[in-house]
Amino acid sequence: MKKKALPKVIFSDTTGGIAAAVEECLEGLGGAGALLKSSGDVYIKINAIDLKKYCYTDPGVLRETIRYFKNRGAGDVYVMENCTQGNFTRLVFKATGIARVCRETGAMPVYLDETGAVPVFLEGIEGFIDMSDFVHERLIIGRDKNLYISLPKLKTHSMSQVTLSIKNQFGLVHQGSRIADHNFRLHKKFADIYRIIRPDVSLIDGTIATNHGHYVAEGNSARCIVPMNLLIAGTDPLAADTAAAALIGFSTGEVEHLKQCASLHIGQGEIRKIEIVNKKLFNERKRKLSSDLLEDFPENLTILRGRERCCKEGCRRNTETVIEVFHRDHAGKGGFTVLMGKGIDPRDAAKVAGRVHIAGSCAIGEYGAEMVRRLGKKNVTMSRGCNSLAQTIHGLCKQMKVPPLRLVPVNPLISLLTLLIAKMKGSRAIIPPLF
Repeated sequence: MKKKALPKVIFSDTTGGIAAAVEECLEGLGGAGALLKSSGDVYIKINAIDLKKYCYTDPGVLRETIRYFKNRGAGDVYVMENCTQGNFTRLVFKATGIARVCRETGAMPVYLDETGAVPVFLEGIEGFIDMSDFVHERLIIGRDKNLYISLPKLKTHSMSQVTLSIKNQFGLVHQGSRIADHNFRLHKKFADIYRIIRPDVSLIDGTIATNHGHYVAEGNSARCIVPMNLLIAGTDPLAADTAAAALIGFSTGEVEHLKQCASLHIGQGEIRKIEIVNKKLFNERKRKLSSDLLEDFPENLTILRGRERCCKEGCRRNTETVIEVFHRDHAGKGGFTVLMGKGIDPRDAAKVAGRVHIAGSCAIGEYGAEMVRRLGKKNVTMSRGCNSLAQTIHGLCKQMKVPPLRLVPVNPLISLLTLLIAKMKGSRAIIPPLF
């Protein structure tokens, strides 16, 4: 019996040019002729969670990926994303240069927050999510006709250890469906989505990697941005993620959603069973990075964490990441208390005075009414659910004295006009009040 070939993951050096590295990766996977399907169309899911520097797929990598397929006879190329809560995709594309890349290359931007919703049942969490109807039609119903590429950025993640091809698919889900289960069940949700839809190609932008989480404060970039100068590609997304995670110091067992996907046998999660092309490059660029935050918080900030359900995947790191960025990049102030999780010591809660932000439904259920009664409604902000990022941004802007419009590096009038267009197009994005 012929021995089964190992899945191949290609590492390519970008120091000789991004175009050459993209070509090496995709030709190594069989080239456009083998990858394109009957429609000839290409659907690229980038990572553009936010317009903040270091958060999004390098526009240069996207440009050369589009050009590669356009120059080899591809039909239409679509560039898709549904950014994180607290923002809307049309603005992210405009501010990051992704919209310009689409114009210059003839690719079509798809703002998934402006698309309709289809309920999809997830077997593991035993519940429904709202998935973009565009994705459902083109990449689930039309799976056999269209080439689907995941183009994420190489990042550690404060809530999911890493964010690569499999995590990148969370952007196919509407923002309202991301709040529930953004807790200890988050990794199961990622694996469930991956069971339903898997990219044909993973092309990971490793021009840089982020250390200490995915949402890096620009003031901490010297400590958190690591030049890697490579691309990583494979037709088995789990294998590509496994190799990319190993590159930055994480085993499959340390990344719960990779571990769960491997246990479901939907890809190869053992590094020893993956053929690494250009292994010398892999070994030379290997690093040991951390998904833990720097915890660069204001000195006069008090955080009370519960003994239970203070999930890193939800209310804890969601809140602490925003605090870190607001403090370092926007001169955000302290002078208030944060409550998060379940089981906060009543003696500590009784000492809370002044202003308070309550993160997550667990802490709100235990102390929300008491804090409002004792401190007054105007001094209390709350973020409901497990990761209601828009409410977190709104509450922490108020507590840390950060004007919301300061968060957007775009002329406020242009931002408001872009928001109006997005709303007219039916955007489902969940954004905080702007004033």
